[in-house]
Amino acid sequence: MNNAYLFAVFNALSFQVILNSPMVLYAKGLGASATVLGIIAGMTPLLVIFQIPASAHVDRIGYRRFVLAGWGTRVAFIFGMALVPLTGAFLDATTQLVLMLSLLFGFNLSRGISSCAWLPWLTTLVPESLRGRYLVRDAASVNVSSFVSFLLSAACLAHDPQAWQFAALFAFSGLMGAASLVYLNRMPDAEPPAQPPGSKGRVPWLELARMPAFRKLLRSVIVWFVGYGGLSAFTVVYLKTEALLTEGTILAVTSVSFLGGLSSLWILGSRLDHLGSKPVLRFSFAMWLVIVAGWLALAGGVAPVRLSFILALQFFMGLFASLVNMANTRLAMAVIPAMARSHCFALYSVLTSLACGLAPVLWGLLIDAVGAREAVWLGVEWNRYAVFFAAVWLVLAAAFGTARALEEPKAASMEALLREILIQSPQRMWLRLWPRS
Repeated sequence: MNNAYLFAVFNALSFQVILNSPMVLYAKGLGASATVLGIIAGMTPLLVIFQIPASAHVDRIGYRRFVLAGWGTRVAFIFGMALVPLTGAFLDATTQLVLMLSLLFGFNLSRGISSCAWLPWLTTLVPESLRGRYLVRDAASVNVSSFVSFLLSAACLAHDPQAWQFAALFAFSGLMGAASLVYLNRMPDAEPPAQPPGSKGRVPWLELARMPAFRKLLRSVIVWFVGYGGLSAFTVVYLKTEALLTEGTILAVTSVSFLGGLSSLWILGSRLDHLGSKPVLRFSFAMWLVIVAGWLALAGGVAPVRLSFILALQFFMGLFASLVNMANTRLAMAVIPAMARSHCFALYSVLTSLACGLAPVLWGLLIDAVGAREAVWLGVEWNRYAVFFAAVWLVLAAAFGTARALEEPKAASMEALLREILIQSPQRMWLRLWPRS
């Protein structure tokens, strides 16, 4: 699995530039509205819908070959994006934005098609007893690389960035994507599970979605992504337009979220396998309510805009987003039956990605609809971003409620999770540091 970790490292160095804050800042510099920024943020998950038709061909083509074809195609689109900022000499800002959106569509389409083989491939390669450990280490690899990627982006775009600086950054993304293909190709292929006789033909998508444990997981993950879907993009826009931070400062501040994600390795370690996903999800959703309340306090003028407070919010956003994503993926691996693995993972990815993709578009429409209107109520200045964070808080409160109904027979209680993290783990750490005679 070392090749899987190295693939994750170089892949994160690549996609964090194209699919995260640097691209949002570039589009904002071209005059993109909140709705267009929502489309950019939502395009990646929305195009995962193509996993549904693609899943019928995975077993025939093979996991590794299928993923390699898609990842190689999307790297080619990245190099095309690197040329767009250089067209400013003969294209206006609107045309550049349309061209970039077209290339992003091609990038995300190839990713959406090929990603349907990724989770089934990993589920076949990684034994059940080691999946939690693998996911934690994979998340650590991604967060370290993402942190480095954001620091490089902050250094490249500091102090009123020019078009050539964005072009250089996008070219760097393409080179890292090409490097990731080397390690992806070195991963061993795996044989898809043998299908029972007579299984060819129409896929019973509705019956798959109605499996009790799977249905409850889908409901919880969909609600989570509706709330979380627009936070990454619109916190960046808030820091740019309302807090008036520079591009370099925003990227440096945002990079702290990946340190939060990295700290999940210390908090969970190998505990996810024996504690289970359900208590991790319940605890994480509760903490997300506190985090979004902090953003609401900032946007509503209740708390002053201080860099230390923003850094703390970013750190905990990264930490608890990482915990939620790891717990959801592990639970999906546990409740999806082997015989329907490719189709169930495709359905899981498509439904959750639709929620994640539509959410930023809808949140962008909400922000644009509120516009410049403001009102003071309960000591809060209810502007467009305060309304946005309040609505996200309500959705995440619903996600906390859905987590109680999740089915995981071997899961520990949330009290056991807190006892191990807050009491037992610190004691073990101090025992290791205590001097021995």
